Amino acid sequence: MPDETLAARRAARRARRAVRAGEEAREQTPAESVSAPSPGEASAEGTLPAPGSGDGKPDWAALPAARRAAARREAREARLAARAAPDPELDPEAEGLEPAPRRRRRRGRAEPELAPGEIEATLAAQPEVRPARAERRHLLMALSFAALVLLPFLVVATYLYTRAADQYHSSVAFSIRSEEAGGGASGILGALTSMGSGSASDTDILFDFIRSQKIVEEINRDLDLRAIYNRAAPRDFWFTLGENPTIEALHDEWNRMVTVNLGSAGIIEVTAKAFDPEDARKIAQAILSHSSALVNRLSQQARGDAIRFASGELAQAETHLRAMRQKMNDFRREHRLVDPSADAAGQAGLLNALQAQLAQVLVDRDMLRTYASDTDQRMIQANRRIDAITERIDQERSTLGVEGVEGSLPDVLSDYEELRVDLEFANTAYTQALAGLAAAKAEAGRQSRYLAPHIQPTFAETSLYPRRAMLAGLTGLFLMLGWGVAMLIYYNVRDNH
Repeated sequence: MPDETLAARRAARRARRAVRAGEEAREQTPAESVSAPSPGEASAEGTLPAPGSGDGKPDWAALPAARRAAARREAREARLAARAAPDPELDPEAEGLEPAPRRRRRRGRAEPELAPGEIEATLAAQPEVRPARAERRHLLMALSFAALVLLPFLVVATYLYTRAADQYHSSVAFSIRSEEAGGGASGILGALTSMGSGSASDTDILFDFIRSQKIVEEINRDLDLRAIYNRAAPRDFWFTLGENPTIEALHDEWNRMVTVNLGSAGIIEVTAKAFDPEDARKIAQAILSHSSALVNRLSQQARGDAIRFASGELAQAETHLRAMRQKMNDFRREHRLVDPSADAAGQAGLLNALQAQLAQVLVDRDMLRTYASDTDQRMIQANRRIDAITERIDQERSTLGVEGVEGSLPDVLSDYEELRVDLEFANTAYTQALAGLAAAKAEAGRQSRYLAPHIQPTFAETSLYPRRAMLAGLTGLFLMLGWGVAMLIYYNVRDNH
C-alpha cells in the first residue's frame, strides 16, 4: 500500500539518523584516548608528555611545533584505525549475516542499511493511522446548511410556483411638448412670450408626481386601488396589499407595482402591474389622464403668472408716466414756458443776426476808410454803429435770460432736458408694458404646453410577473453567501480559541 511504504521509509530514515549519532559518539572516545597518551606510552614511543597537564590531557600550547604535529598525526592514525575495526551492531559479517549492498554516499558520509527485521520492528512500533471519519462539527455544519439554505430556498421556490398569483402589465409612454411664440420680440414682451420653454423641468416634476402619494389618492378615488391590489388574496399573501391598509402602505404598494423610467430625451415610460390585465390597463390610462391634467394646470398657472406680472408692470409704468407728466406741467407753470428750448433757439438766432450785422458794418467801414479820413462824417457814423452793435451783443451774451424767469436760460434749459428724457423713458416703458400685457393675454388664449402620448396604454395577454426563476435564484444565492460568511466567522473564532 502507498501509505505503508511511506511510513516504512520515514521509519528507516529515523533509524539511520540514530545509528549515525551513535557512530559519531563512538568516534570521539578513541580520539580522546589517542590525543591524551599516558606518561608510559609517551616515553615508549619517544614523545614527551605535555607539561602542566594534571588530568592526562596534553597542553598543546606548551609543546613545540614539531611535537604538536607528531601528536596530531598519531591521533589521526588512531581514529582511522578505530573506524576500520568491525562493529557487531553495524557489520553484518560479525553476526554471520550476508553483507548488505553498498548505498550511495549522502553528504560525504555512508549511511548504514537496516536489516529486514529491524525495519519490521520499526514499523510495528509506529502508531496505527486510522481512516478519516465524520465528527460532530461536520454534522452540525450539514444541519445548518439544510436549515439556513436548503429549507428557506425550498419554501421560497414552492411559494413562487404554487401560490404566487400571475401579474399582468400595461405600458404607456409620453412626453411634454411646448410651443414658443414671438421669437422676434424683445424687451419685456420677448421675456413674457418666451415663457413655457422649460420642458426638461416639467418632465422632472411629472416623474415625481407619478411616484407621489397625491396621484395615489386621486386614482384610488376613481378605481379603488385597495380592491385591485387584493384580488389574489388570501391565496397570495406576499404580493397582495393586505387587509385594511393605510395610505402609506398603499403608496408603498403603488411604487412596487408601478415602474416609472425617465429617458434622456425627456420621454417618460410607465409600466403598471396588476393581477388582472384590464385593471393594469385602467391604471395606466388613469396615470396618463392625471399626468395630462397636471401639465395643463402647470401651463395655466404659468399663463396666469404671466398675465399678473404683465398687469403689475403696466400699473407701475402708468404710475411713473403720470408722475413725470405732472413734473413737466409744474416746471412749465413755474417758469411760464412751454418749451424753453424754443426760447433758447430764438435768442441764439438774435445773436447770430447781430453778429452778421456787425460783420457787414465792419466791412463797410474798411471800404470807406480807403478814400475818407477819420474826421469824415460817414466814418464817425460807421464807428458809432459798430459800437452799438457790439454793446448789444455783449449784453445779450451776459444776460442770456428770459424775461420774467428766475435764473439764466442755460440752467432752465438743463432742467427741462432732464425732465424731457425721463418723460420719454416713462412713455417707452408704458408702451412695452402695454404690449406685454396684450401678448400675455393672447398666450393665455391657447395651449402652449401639452402632454403628447406616443404609446397608448397596452393590454397584456400573457403574465410576465413575478419573475419566479430570477427570484428563486437570487434567494438561493444570497442564502449561500450568508451561510458561507457565518461558517467563516465560526471557524475563525474557533481557531483563535
